[in-house]
Amino acid sequence: MHGPNFVLAIIAICMTAWVINNLIRARHGYPVSDDWGRNLKKGDADQDRQVRLLANENERLAGQVGRLEERIAVLERIATDPAVRTAHEIDALRDR
Repeated sequence: MHGPNFVLAIIAICMTAWVINNLIRARHGYPVSDDWGRNLKKGDADQDRQVRLLANENERLAGQVGRLEERIAVLERIATDPAVRTAHEIDALRDR
């Protein structure tokens, strides 16, 4: 392989490797790159929407965890308090 065939073979190998690299990156959720290795910003609207949805779900779950912690604290207090004190508190609630 002498002359331009060698150069053309190197160019073809590099281009094929770049295409395969971008296919693998796209398949696994990584951003696709251009010829110079810079990531393309295609699909930012979908990513922004997904970030907003995850942030909302995070807030909802944080609130739910807070409520569950309060309930666990009450259950721990009931389990560790003496039975007489708990009975007096229940009677006080019935008298209301």
